Amino acid sequence: MREQEKNRRLPQARDRPRRNAGTGRTWRVEPTAVRRSGAPGKQRSTPLTQEQADLFQQNLLLWMEHGDICVPGYSRLSDNPEIQTACLRIAELVATMTVHVLENTPDGDVRVEDGLSRMLDITPWKSMNRSQWLVVNIMNMLLYGHGNAICVPHTRDGLLTGMEPISPARVTLLPFGNSYSDYRVQIDGVPHDPAELMHFVYNPDPVYSWKGLGATVTLADIAKNLRQAQKTENAFMSSEWKPSVIVRVDALSDEFATPAGRQKLLDSYVKPANPGEPWIIPAEGFDVEQIRPLSLSDIAIKDTVELDKRTVAAAIGVPPFLLGIGEFKRDEFNHFVQTKIRIIAEIIQQEMTRCLIISPKRYIRLNYWTLLDYAFAELSRTLLEGADRGFVNGDEWRTRLHLPPVGLTEYKVLENYIPYDMSGEQAKLKGGTS
Repeated sequence: MREQEKNRRLPQARDRPRRNAGTGRTWRVEPTAVRRSGAPGKQRSTPLTQEQADLFQQNLLLWMEHGDICVPGYSRLSDNPEIQTACLRIAELVATMTVHVLENTPDGDVRVEDGLSRMLDITPWKSMNRSQWLVVNIMNMLLYGHGNAICVPHTRDGLLTGMEPISPARVTLLPFGNSYSDYRVQIDGVPHDPAELMHFVYNPDPVYSWKGLGATVTLADIAKNLRQAQKTENAFMSSEWKPSVIVRVDALSDEFATPAGRQKLLDSYVKPANPGEPWIIPAEGFDVEQIRPLSLSDIAIKDTVELDKRTVAAAIGVPPFLLGIGEFKRDEFNHFVQTKIRIIAEIIQQEMTRCLIISPKRYIRLNYWTLLDYAFAELSRTLLEGADRGFVNGDEWRTRLHLPPVGLTEYKVLENYIPYDMSGEQAKLKGGTS
């Protein structure tokens, strides 16, 4: 098909301007004056013939249209490396959080450790661990499922035995009747009540709020630009029109008239017998000039790609350094964890609590605090200040600094830290020794 299109297009180059299908621009190569060097005093400007101009135009158009530089057809956003990387970074970070089951008590929320908490945090499904399970569901929610991830809980005798993530290719979401708020989830063509499933939704649809839109709705044009830039870079780097040395020869010489003659001149004068050997050429017939070939900086590929990557990072909500742009910044990363990562974690834990927890006093929490990046000196100073007031013991301090416990479980309070209502009972206020 490409060869037929090539044969159909080439005869038209002489007759009329050509239009590039990708940009809509019109390309026309006119005969121009080019300088050809000969013997001293015989240098002159000779115009290209119309045949030479058409040939140059044909080569340019073939390189642009048929040299894999224009991206044809449709490509999924999930195939874009930058979008996939940004979503995967979010999924991997959320997957490192531990899953806790907490219970409300008069003394505050305490962590519950039982069979359910072990399944949620270690073995949510028989073929994967918690990290893999979270990555699958979050990637389905952000990217592959276009804002929707479906997971089916399996039970036996009233006990939860596993939570099966369903591939988006097997799922269809349909409104139920004429309702805008009720719907059914079809898995392999079989309808299911959404109350019996876990449906993780990201970026709800403004009409059907139960359906997600995902993070990639606004990224189609950016993904196309990134894919086009990659194709252009590959075509440019593999192009043969990048000589580093140009040798100008008298065009009237007999050797220069034919390809065999030009090759003979190269073999005779330019091509050395040994690498690094100097050239010996006639002073009257040759003029050697070193040139700088066109680079990717000249066609602004690097700046365009960097701008598009920053746009992808901003649209999905990840710091640019996660996509290789800029340097790591602790404050920016912590803000990313406390906003974007925490939002995704809230979606997961609230849907899991709705579907799996019966007790009104219990709920599921993903511990995002473990992702925050603290400097050891600042963390140690904060914990030591809490230890002086009896809020932290020695083993808790060692645990946060990744040291094993040694039995320092006692909570100590400095002498001057006393309850407010006992401040008048100090000995120094009653005339005693302080």
